[in-house]
Amino acid sequence: MSLIRRTLTSFAVAALVVGTAFAQQTPPKPAPVPRPVVPEAPVPPPPDVDGKSWVLMDYATGQVLASKDPDVRLEPASITKVMTDYVVSAEIGNGKIHMTDPVTISENAWRGGGAATDGSTSFLKLNSQVPLKDLLYGMIIQSGNDAAIALAEHTAGSEPAFANLMNAYAKQLGMVNSNFQNASGYPIANHYTTARDIAILSRALIHDFPEDYAISAIKDFEWNGIKQHNRNLLLWRDQTVDGIKTGHTAAAGYCLAASAKQGDSRMIAIVMGASNEKARADSALALMNYGFRFYETHKLYDASKPLATPRLWKGQANELPLGVADNVLITVKRGDYDKLKATMDIPATLIAPFTKGQQVGTLRLTLDGQPVQNVPLVALADAPQGGFFARLWDSMMLWFHSDKKPETK
Repeated sequence: MSLIRRTLTSFAVAALVVGTAFAQQTPPKPAPVPRPVVPEAPVPPPPDVDGKSWVLMDYATGQVLASKDPDVRLEPASITKVMTDYVVSAEIGNGKIHMTDPVTISENAWRGGGAATDGSTSFLKLNSQVPLKDLLYGMIIQSGNDAAIALAEHTAGSEPAFANLMNAYAKQLGMVNSNFQNASGYPIANHYTTARDIAILSRALIHDFPEDYAISAIKDFEWNGIKQHNRNLLLWRDQTVDGIKTGHTAAAGYCLAASAKQGDSRMIAIVMGASNEKARADSALALMNYGFRFYETHKLYDASKPLATPRLWKGQANELPLGVADNVLITVKRGDYDKLKATMDIPATLIAPFTKGQQVGTLRLTLDGQPVQNVPLVALADAPQGGFFARLWDSMMLWFHSDKKPETK
C-alpha cells in the first residue's frame, strides 16, 4: 500500500487581518523605532562531571539531554535500593503486601545488613517485628541494608526470589543493561546496571509511586533510638531537589540519583563512579541546573484531538479521525522550537474496519532535518464496515481512484 506524506500546519501560524475601508481617513502611524537585533543565545556544552558515567534526563519526555557512557555496566552500590523501592511499591500497589504488615527481622537480614557489618544499617534488632512502612523509611532515608533485605524476604520469601522480581520489573521498564542479584547493592558478581537504566527507573518511580517517592525527600529518620540523616547532600543545598538515592562502595565509587523540580519542569541526573561525596553532589546539581537553564519542554499535540481526517472507504462513515493516544511532549534547546517540523505518514487508501486506538500511521518530528521522535497515529473512534451496497459502491469508486490505470487492449 503506497504511503502519502502530509505536512502538518507549522507550529507558528501568522494571521492576516483584512480591514474595512472607511470614508474617514486616519493619519498614518509613526514609523517604529528600530530595535537592535538580539543574537540567538548559544547553548554551551554540558558541565564537566566527576564520574565514570552520567546521564541528564528530562522527566516529562524521558529524553536524555546529555550523557557520558550512559550504557556502560557498573556496580550500583546502594543505588540498587531504588529498584528495591520500586518493586516493593509495585507489590503494595498490587495488594500482595501492605504498609501495615509486621515484618520479622531474620538472622539473614540481621547478619547481612545489621550493626555488625561495615555497611549502612538501620540497626534493626534480631527477631523483632517492624512495620513495613518503617522499613521503607529506613531503607530510603538511612540506606539500611538490613531494612532492604527484610523487605525483600517479606515481599518474595527470600532475597534470591526477590532479585528475580527485580529483574522482571526491570525488563518491563526497558532497563536492558541491568541485572540484580540482591536487594541492598552489596557487592556481588553479576550485579550491575547503567546510568541510563537508573534514569529510566527513577522516572518510573516518580511517575508510578509519587507518595513513596516523597520519602526520599525526608532529611532524617530515627529507629531504635538512633537518628540518621539522609546521605543526599543536595536536600540541604537546594530546595528544588526532592530525591532520590545515594550509593557508595570502594569498587563502585560515589553514586547519586538525583531529581529536582522547578515550576513545571523536572530533571533527573544520574552520576556513577564519582571520586567523593561532594563531587557526586556538585556534578548532579550542575547537570540539573544546566537542563533547567538551556532546555524547555513544549506540548505539541493534545491526546484524542484529530490531527487528520483522511477518506475512509467501505465504512459506515466517510472519514477516519486520526490523532495521538497521549499528549505529545518534546524537550528542545531554548531557541530551537521554531526549527521543529512535523509530517504524517498515512496509507493512501484506508479501508474499514478500524478499531479505536489501532495504529494507522506515524507522526514524525524532526529538528534541522534530524529525526527526534516518532509517535503512532491511531484511530480516535471505531470505524466499522458499511452495509453491502455502501461497500459495493466504494469498490467501484476505488477502481476509478486507483493509482494504476486500467490496461487497454
